[in-house]
Amino acid sequence: MHNIQKISNDLIYVGVSDRRLALFENVYPVPQGVSYNSYVLLDEKTALLDTADASVANQFFENLQAALGGRSLDYLIVNHMEPDHAALIPQLVAMYPEVEIIATAKAGQMMEQFFGRPMGRLTSVKEGDSLSLGRHQLTFTLAPMVHWPEVMMTYDSTDRVLFSADAFGTFGALGGNLYADEVDFEHQWLDEARRYYANIVGKYGVQVQNVLKKASALELKMVCPLHGPVWRQRIDWIVGKYDTWSRYEAEEQAVVVVYGSIYGHTESAAMRLATMLAERGVKDIKAYDASHTHVSTLVAECFRASHIVLASSTYNNGIFPPIETLLADLKAHAWQRRKVALIENGSWAPQSGKLMRAELEQMKDITLLGEMVSLKSALAPQQEAELETLAKAIVESLGK
Repeated sequence: MHNIQKISNDLIYVGVSDRRLALFENVYPVPQGVSYNSYVLLDEKTALLDTADASVANQFFENLQAALGGRSLDYLIVNHMEPDHAALIPQLVAMYPEVEIIATAKAGQMMEQFFGRPMGRLTSVKEGDSLSLGRHQLTFTLAPMVHWPEVMMTYDSTDRVLFSADAFGTFGALGGNLYADEVDFEHQWLDEARRYYANIVGKYGVQVQNVLKKASALELKMVCPLHGPVWRQRIDWIVGKYDTWSRYEAEEQAVVVVYGSIYGHTESAAMRLATMLAERGVKDIKAYDASHTHVSTLVAECFRASHIVLASSTYNNGIFPPIETLLADLKAHAWQRRKVALIENGSWAPQSGKLMRAELEQMKDITLLGEMVSLKSALAPQQEAELETLAKAIVESLGK
């Protein structure tokens, strides 16, 4: 049974949500699932904007046929060649052998790499090229490395709709409500939108800024991403989030405490510091055990907050592995422009602090706050004063 939604008289949503997927890209947990968005434009000519993941093939093709209503498909526009959006191209071409594929030259190359052969009628487009469907006039704008090199976006200048590829997407399956203004996005979706951005696109801030400059020149009445809700209201708000994240600015003046603790002693010191911060008026402190919180969530929280406390046991003369993984991921995602306080622990030879500092020094514009607190097995009573001093430095840096 098909399940489609009319966005307008001639724009139809044919995407499919997947609640069975455990790991997006086989890396990121998606407990609320994910949507694979796809759109059909009906005009003198018909166009499909992107396909979907192979796992939802049956539902996708039922949706597509229902949207076309017996018409043939004239164009497939490939904005992004990642398999969660492009895996069904061979089946589509077999079903509609006369379809003309519109994509960047790089996407065409990737099609042959993925499928082992060219995909029939392929027209390569470049920046500013256009396509007329009749009433709808489409213009293509390149968005390399947001987040693959072949990516483009498609702008319908007739109805002022931007098909934005992976940009402005989010983790999470759709629950019937297609539009961001139909859900409590800020409280129920924003964390997953941030986690999606930070981990999928976060490394490419410069490239995102370039795309945002292009988008700012367009009149936007709607943004249709490849994952998550469609934007028809408060578009400036979500664009503003992307602007903040891609400039690596803190979204909030806030403190996040992340600790890696073997037997609880490092955790105890980290939480004592958090209490001291709270006693000094710091609100909404978030604390995470790195051993029990997926690193993608920690990365997203480090993108959100201005101040990070890292507390790590020494393990095999190195950084406790979950904290080491976090630092590696932050570096890989070009994380920068933050203030960080450190706590280390080691029963006979504390090393984690020195090693964490070395990792942070390889990142851009990281300010280390106060003096690192170094524990020997557990927080000694006389070290309360050291934590107090560190708490004071964090509070002063927050401007409180």
